[in-house]
Amino acid sequence: MFTLFIFGNDYVPYPSADFRDFIPAFATGRCLCPPYPECDRSPSRKTNQQNHFGAALSDADLSIQTLVEVVLLGAFPHIRFYGEEYEKTANTKYFRAIDLGPEGDYLVTLDPIDGTRFYLDGHPNYQIIVGVLNADDYEAVLAISPAQDRYYYALRGAGTYWGTLATELDQCQRLQIENPQPLIYLGWGLSDSLPEVGPAYKVVDLKTAYAVDVLAPNLNAILSGELSGAILESGKFIDGAALAFLAQEAGCLVTSLTGDPLPPLACDRTYKRPGFIVATSKAVHQDLLQAVAQTKLVSAT
Repeated sequence: MFTLFIFGNDYVPYPSADFRDFIPAFATGRCLCPPYPECDRSPSRKTNQQNHFGAALSDADLSIQTLVEVVLLGAFPHIRFYGEEYEKTANTKYFRAIDLGPEGDYLVTLDPIDGTRFYLDGHPNYQIIVGVLNADDYEAVLAISPAQDRYYYALRGAGTYWGTLATELDQCQRLQIENPQPLIYLGWGLSDSLPEVGPAYKVVDLKTAYAVDVLAPNLNAILSGELSGAILESGKFIDGAALAFLAQEAGCLVTSLTGDPLPPLACDRTYKRPGFIVATSKAVHQDLLQAVAQTKLVSAT
Protein backbone atom coordinates (compact mmCIF):
# COMPACT_ATOMS: atom_id res chain seq x y z
CA MET A 1 0.00 0.00 0.00
CA PHE A 2 1.03 3.60 -0.49
CA THR A 3 2.03 4.71 3.01
CA LEU A 4 3.65 8.00 2.09
CA PHE A 5 5.49 9.91 4.81
CA ILE A 6 4.24 7.63 7.58
CA PHE A 7 6.94 6.05 9.70
CA GLY A 8 5.43 3.39 11.93
CA ASN A 9 3.19 5.16 14.42
CA ASP A 10 5.44 8.19 14.71
CA TYR A 11 4.64 11.60 13.35
CA VAL A 12 7.69 13.30 11.86
CA PRO A 13 7.45 17.11 11.89
CA TYR A 14 8.05 18.99 8.68
CA PRO A 15 10.28 20.64 7.52
CA SER A 16 12.58 19.83 10.44
CA ALA A 17 12.43 16.12 9.59
CA ASP A 18 15.57 14.65 8.05
CA PHE A 19 14.92 14.51 4.30
CA ARG A 20 16.52 11.06 4.28
CA ASP A 21 13.40 9.76 5.99
CA PHE A 22 11.30 10.66 2.98
CA ILE A 23 12.58 8.13 0.46
CA PRO A 24 11.76 4.95 2.46
CA ALA A 25 8.20 6.16 2.86
CA PHE A 26 7.79 6.97 -0.81
CA ALA A 27 9.33 3.67 -1.83
CA THR A 28 6.55 1.76 -0.10
CA GLY A 29 4.36 3.03 -2.91
CA ARG A 30 6.63 1.84 -5.71
CA CYS A 31 3.94 -0.50 -7.03
CA LEU A 32 1.38 2.28 -7.20
CA CYS A 33 1.11 2.43 -10.97
CA PRO A 34 1.48 -1.01 -12.57
CA PRO A 35 0.91 -1.31 -16.31
CA TYR A 36 -2.81 -2.03 -15.95
CA PRO A 37 -3.69 -3.69 -19.27
CA GLU A 38 -7.41 -3.56 -18.55
CA CYS A 39 -7.70 0.12 -17.65
CA ASP A 40 -8.97 2.85 -19.92
CA ARG A 41 -5.96 4.68 -21.34
CA SER A 42 -8.01 7.12 -23.38
CA PRO A 43 -6.21 10.46 -23.12
CA SER A 44 -7.51 13.75 -21.90
CA ARG A 45 -5.78 16.86 -23.18
CA LYS A 46 -3.85 19.68 -21.60
CA THR A 47 -4.08 23.11 -23.13
CA ASN A 48 -1.34 25.60 -24.05
CA GLN A 49 1.17 22.82 -24.78
CA GLN A 50 3.57 22.96 -27.71
CA ASN A 51 4.01 19.22 -28.24
CA HIS A 52 1.89 16.12 -27.89
CA PHE A 53 4.05 14.85 -25.03
CA GLY A 54 3.26 17.90 -22.96
CA ALA A 55 -0.41 17.72 -23.93
CA ALA A 56 -0.93 14.10 -22.89
CA LEU A 57 -2.98 13.49 -19.76
CA SER A 58 -4.63 10.32 -18.47
CA ASP A 59 -6.94 9.30 -15.64
CA ALA A 60 -3.90 7.64 -14.08
CA ASP A 61 -2.09 10.99 -13.77
CA LEU A 62 -4.96 12.48 -11.83
CA SER A 63 -5.55 9.36 -9.74
CA ILE A 64 -1.93 9.13 -8.62
CA GLN A 65 -1.69 12.82 -7.81
CA THR A 66 -4.94 12.78 -5.86
CA LEU A 67 -3.81 9.83 -3.77
CA VAL A 68 -0.47 11.44 -2.98
CA GLU A 69 -2.16 14.72 -2.08
CA VAL A 70 -4.64 13.15 0.29
CA VAL A 71 -1.99 11.15 2.12
CA LEU A 72 0.32 14.16 2.38
CA LEU A 73 -2.42 16.40 3.71
CA GLY A 74 -3.36 13.81 6.30
CA ALA A 75 0.20 13.46 7.60
CA PHE A 76 1.63 16.93 6.90
CA PRO A 77 -1.08 19.58 6.57
CA HIS A 78 1.50 22.40 6.37
CA ILE A 79 3.73 20.88 3.69
CA ARG A 80 4.88 22.63 0.52
CA PHE A 81 3.78 20.48 -2.40
CA TYR A 82 3.79 20.97 -6.15
CA GLY A 83 2.23 18.31 -8.36
CA GLU A 84 2.09 18.55 -12.12
CA GLU A 85 -1.70 18.47 -12.20
CA TYR A 86 -2.14 21.10 -9.48
CA GLU A 87 -4.60 23.07 -11.63
CA LYS A 88 -6.90 20.09 -12.07
CA THR A 89 -7.14 18.68 -8.55
CA ALA A 90 -9.37 19.82 -5.73
CA ASN A 91 -6.59 19.59 -3.14
CA THR A 92 -4.11 22.27 -4.22
CA LYS A 93 -5.76 24.98 -2.15
CA TYR A 94 -5.21 23.01 1.06
CA PHE A 95 -1.41 23.02 0.83
CA ARG A 96 0.55 25.77 2.52
CA ALA A 97 2.41 26.62 -0.68
CA ILE A 98 3.34 25.19 -4.06
CA ASP A 99 6.61 27.07 -4.51
CA LEU A 100 10.16 26.77 -3.21
CA GLY A 101 10.68 28.06 0.29
CA PRO A 102 13.76 29.31 2.13
CA GLU A 103 16.70 27.02 2.86
CA GLY A 104 15.53 23.99 4.83
CA ASP A 105 11.83 24.42 4.06
CA TYR A 106 11.60 21.63 1.51
CA LEU A 107 9.24 21.48 -1.43
CA VAL A 108 7.97 18.04 -2.40
CA THR A 109 7.24 17.66 -6.11
CA LEU A 110 5.42 14.99 -8.08
CA ASP A 111 5.19 14.04 -11.72
CA PRO A 112 2.46 11.41 -11.45
CA ILE A 113 3.35 9.91 -14.81
CA ASP A 114 6.43 11.26 -16.53
CA GLY A 115 5.99 10.12 -20.11
CA THR A 116 2.20 9.98 -20.19
CA ARG A 117 2.41 9.71 -23.98
CA PHE A 118 4.53 6.56 -23.58
CA TYR A 119 2.01 5.21 -21.08
CA LEU A 120 -0.99 5.94 -23.29
CA ASP A 121 0.66 4.29 -26.30
CA GLY A 122 1.58 1.17 -24.33
CA HIS A 123 5.33 1.76 -24.08
CA PRO A 124 7.06 0.75 -20.82
CA ASN A 125 9.38 3.71 -20.24
CA TYR A 126 7.06 5.94 -18.24
CA GLN A 127 7.68 6.61 -14.57
CA ILE A 128 6.50 8.27 -11.38
CA ILE A 129 8.94 10.91 -10.12
CA VAL A 130 9.01 12.35 -6.62
CA GLY A 131 11.46 15.04 -5.60
CA VAL A 132 12.45 16.73 -2.35
CA LEU A 133 13.80 20.18 -3.24
CA ASN A 134 15.78 22.61 -1.14
CA ALA A 135 16.40 26.20 -2.14
CA ASP A 136 19.69 25.36 -3.86
CA ASP A 137 19.34 21.80 -5.11
CA TYR A 138 17.57 18.48 -4.74
CA GLU A 139 17.87 16.63 -1.47
CA ALA A 140 16.34 13.42 -2.83
CA VAL A 141 14.66 11.99 -5.92
CA LEU A 142 12.74 8.76 -6.43
CA ALA A 143 11.79 7.47 -9.90
CA ILE A 144 9.54 4.42 -10.16
CA SER A 145 9.25 2.58 -13.50
CA PRO A 146 6.39 0.10 -12.92
CA ALA A 147 6.35 -1.50 -16.38
CA GLN A 148 10.12 -2.04 -16.24
CA ASP A 149 9.99 -3.50 -12.72
CA ARG A 150 12.57 -1.05 -11.45
CA TYR A 151 12.98 1.99 -9.28
CA TYR A 152 15.84 4.39 -8.62
CA TYR A 153 16.46 6.73 -5.73
CA ALA A 154 19.20 9.19 -4.87
CA LEU A 155 20.06 11.12 -1.75
CA ARG A 156 22.15 14.25 -2.02
CA GLY A 157 25.82 13.36 -1.79
CA ALA A 158 25.09 9.68 -1.16
CA GLY A 159 24.80 8.21 -4.66
CA THR A 160 22.02 6.63 -6.68
CA TYR A 161 20.56 3.20 -5.95
CA TRP A 162 18.25 0.85 -7.82
CA GLY A 163 16.14 -2.21 -7.23
CA THR A 164 13.22 -4.14 -8.63
CA LEU A 165 9.75 -3.32 -7.35
CA ALA A 166 10.07 -6.20 -4.90
CA THR A 167 13.43 -5.01 -3.54
CA GLU A 168 13.42 -3.46 -0.08
CA LEU A 169 15.07 -0.08 0.13
CA ASP A 170 18.03 -1.26 2.21
CA GLN A 171 18.67 -4.04 -0.31
CA CYS A 172 18.98 -1.75 -3.33
CA GLN A 173 22.29 -1.74 -5.18
CA ARG A 174 24.52 1.25 -5.83
CA LEU A 175 24.03 2.27 -9.45
CA GLN A 176 27.11 2.03 -11.65
CA ILE A 177 26.69 3.17 -15.25
CA GLU A 178 29.14 1.02 -17.17
CA ASN A 179 29.78 0.73 -20.91
CA PRO A 180 26.95 3.05 -22.00
CA GLN A 181 25.76 2.87 -25.58
CA PRO A 182 27.12 5.61 -27.91
CA LEU A 183 23.72 7.26 -28.18
CA ILE A 184 23.00 10.92 -27.46
CA TYR A 185 19.50 12.03 -26.50
CA LEU A 186 18.17 15.43 -27.55
CA GLY A 187 15.21 17.09 -25.91
CA TRP A 188 12.10 18.03 -27.88
CA GLY A 189 13.04 21.67 -28.41
CA LEU A 190 16.33 20.85 -30.13
CA SER A 191 14.89 18.89 -33.04
CA ASP A 192 15.09 21.80 -35.47
CA SER A 193 18.76 22.46 -34.76
CA LEU A 194 20.51 19.14 -34.40
CA PRO A 195 24.08 19.49 -33.10
CA GLU A 196 26.82 17.59 -34.90
CA VAL A 197 28.20 15.28 -32.23
CA GLY A 198 30.68 13.46 -34.45
CA PRO A 199 30.93 9.95 -35.90
CA ALA A 200 31.43 8.28 -32.53
CA TYR A 201 27.79 8.78 -31.58
CA LYS A 202 24.31 8.29 -32.88
CA VAL A 203 21.75 10.98 -32.09
CA VAL A 204 18.12 10.38 -31.20
CA ASP A 205 15.77 13.31 -30.87
CA LEU A 206 12.41 12.62 -29.33
CA LYS A 207 10.39 14.75 -31.72
CA THR A 208 11.29 12.74 -34.82
CA ALA A 209 12.14 9.35 -33.31
CA TYR A 210 8.92 8.71 -31.44
CA ALA A 211 5.93 6.87 -32.90
CA VAL A 212 3.03 4.96 -31.44
CA ASP A 213 4.57 1.69 -32.62
CA VAL A 214 8.22 2.69 -32.08
CA LEU A 215 9.82 2.75 -28.64
CA ALA A 216 12.14 5.74 -28.40
CA PRO A 217 14.38 6.33 -25.38
CA ASN A 218 13.88 9.24 -23.04
CA LEU A 219 16.23 10.75 -20.50
CA ASN A 220 15.79 7.99 -17.93
CA ALA A 221 17.57 5.64 -20.35
CA ILE A 222 20.87 7.13 -19.22
CA LEU A 223 20.45 5.33 -15.88
CA SER A 224 20.33 1.92 -17.59
CA GLY A 225 23.31 2.56 -19.86
CA GLU A 226 21.28 3.07 -23.03
CA LEU A 227 22.65 6.60 -23.47
CA SER A 228 26.11 8.15 -23.25
CA GLY A 229 24.75 11.64 -22.87
CA ALA A 230 21.91 14.07 -23.35
CA ILE A 231 21.37 17.68 -24.33
CA LEU A 232 18.19 19.37 -23.16
CA GLU A 233 16.91 22.86 -23.88
CA SER A 234 15.42 22.91 -20.37
CA GLY A 235 14.34 20.52 -17.64
CA LYS A 236 11.33 20.89 -15.39
CA PHE A 237 11.92 20.50 -11.68
CA ILE A 238 9.39 17.66 -11.63
CA ASP A 239 10.93 15.55 -14.40
CA GLY A 240 14.01 16.30 -16.52
CA ALA A 241 15.94 18.17 -13.85
CA ALA A 242 15.07 15.47 -11.30
CA LEU A 243 16.34 12.74 -13.61
CA ALA A 244 19.53 14.74 -14.14
CA PHE A 245 20.01 14.73 -10.36
CA LEU A 246 19.70 10.93 -10.35
CA ALA A 247 22.30 10.74 -13.12
CA GLN A 248 24.61 13.16 -11.33
CA GLU A 249 24.48 11.18 -8.10
CA ALA A 250 25.30 8.09 -10.19
CA GLY A 251 28.52 9.76 -11.34
CA CYS A 252 27.45 11.60 -14.48
CA LEU A 253 28.51 15.15 -15.25
CA VAL A 254 25.63 17.63 -15.32
CA THR A 255 26.36 21.20 -16.39
CA SER A 256 24.88 24.12 -18.24
CA LEU A 257 25.21 24.22 -22.03
CA THR A 258 28.44 26.19 -21.54
CA GLY A 259 29.91 23.77 -19.02
CA ASP A 260 29.15 25.81 -15.92
CA PRO A 261 27.54 24.46 -12.73
CA LEU A 262 23.76 24.62 -12.77
CA PRO A 263 22.29 27.58 -10.91
CA PRO A 264 20.46 27.11 -7.60
CA LEU A 265 16.86 25.98 -8.00
CA ALA A 266 15.62 29.16 -6.34
CA CYS A 267 17.02 31.21 -9.22
CA ASP A 268 14.16 30.12 -11.47
CA ARG A 269 10.57 30.46 -10.30
CA THR A 270 9.19 28.82 -13.44
CA TYR A 271 9.88 25.36 -12.02
CA LYS A 272 12.51 24.44 -14.59
CA ARG A 273 16.25 24.57 -15.11
CA PRO A 274 17.66 26.22 -18.23
CA GLY A 275 19.40 24.12 -20.87
CA PHE A 276 21.87 21.53 -19.64
CA ILE A 277 24.10 18.63 -20.61
CA VAL A 278 24.24 15.20 -18.97
CA ALA A 279 27.29 13.05 -19.77
CA THR A 280 28.48 9.68 -18.54
CA SER A 281 32.17 10.66 -18.79
CA LYS A 282 34.47 13.65 -19.14
CA ALA A 283 35.20 12.69 -22.74
CA VAL A 284 31.51 12.60 -23.66
CA HIS A 285 30.98 15.89 -21.85
CA GLN A 286 33.72 17.58 -23.85
CA ASP A 287 32.29 16.25 -27.11
CA LEU A 288 28.83 17.55 -26.25
CA LEU A 289 30.15 20.94 -25.16
CA GLN A 290 31.94 21.24 -28.47
CA ALA A 291 28.81 20.23 -30.37
CA VAL A 292 26.72 22.81 -28.53
CA ALA A 293 29.30 25.54 -29.13
CA GLN A 294 29.29 24.84 -32.88
CA THR A 295 25.51 24.78 -33.20
CA LYS A 296 22.99 27.52 -32.53
CA LEU A 297 20.46 25.66 -30.43
CA VAL A 298 16.91 26.96 -30.75
CA SER A 299 14.61 26.31 -27.80
CA ALA A 300 10.97 25.47 -28.33
CA THR A 301 10.06 26.81 -24.90
